[in-house]
Amino acid sequence: MELGLVGLGKMGGNMRERIRRAGHTVIGYDRNPDLADVHSLGALVDKLKAPRVVWVMVPAGGPTQATVDELADLLQPGDVVVDGGNSRWTDDEKHAVELGIKGIGFVDCGVSGGVWGLDNGYALMYGGSKENVAKVQPIFDALKPEGEFGSVHAGKVGAGHFAKMVHNGIEYAMMQAYAEGWELLEKVDSVENVREVFRSWQEGTVIRSWLLDLAVNALDDDEHLNKLRGFAADSGEGRWTVEAAIDNSVPLPAITASLFARFASRQDDSPQMKMIAALRNQFGGHAVEKS
Repeated sequence: MELGLVGLGKMGGNMRERIRRAGHTVIGYDRNPDLADVHSLGALVDKLKAPRVVWVMVPAGGPTQATVDELADLLQPGDVVVDGGNSRWTDDEKHAVELGIKGIGFVDCGVSGGVWGLDNGYALMYGGSKENVAKVQPIFDALKPEGEFGSVHAGKVGAGHFAKMVHNGIEYAMMQAYAEGWELLEKVDSVENVREVFRSWQEGTVIRSWLLDLAVNALDDDEHLNKLRGFAADSGEGRWTVEAAIDNSVPLPAITASLFARFASRQDDSPQMKMIAALRNQFGGHAVEKS
């Protein structure tokens, strides 16, 4: 199969290599000419035989919209665009309508696997019609991990990115739980080897996971994480998960708290904690620390 791939960064570049290893032809375009196989989207489309499949791996929002708009003018009826970035599912519905007017199919695909995906495969969650999914299926099969599981046709357009969004929300909460447990273990005097406690959990416990394995890797590199600042960004999908929960009246206390914990990480001197300290001093005479 032939595939056009737009966006050859950390994820896209490795995906191109994995697809090629499976025997498919990939023509890649990136704004960085050192990474690209062709110099423009037009040249990419020209090199593909109809019906074409073009997979987009660029940042969500404006960059994805601009790429879809340009592809809408370049592609022909029967072609398919796949958005494999981290777009919001509501954008997928919009893109499907815009492309559908011109007879171009659309599939959204949530991709998980990070820098490990090249060798281990990528977990894939995709949404769209059976007809359009079928046109992309050889690529899905090339990207997914070996074995029975690792990919799913989640439903209609938007279902793939919605599933990936929820996946990332769960990831937020799991990481927060490991982080809180690690901090508590580090705090007490009686536990003298926190790293090995984490390592012991990798076999036989109900909390073993790949995230736990990665935590042990990090502690092997920097046992007390002294080299790191306590700051964590959020990609946006945690926010979207919480917003979707509000829209659907679904309680998500753990995921919501983990998102707010990331916001707190960006405050070196929390304004909220200043008020709490002031109130404790007022009603109980508790000591306060001066800045």
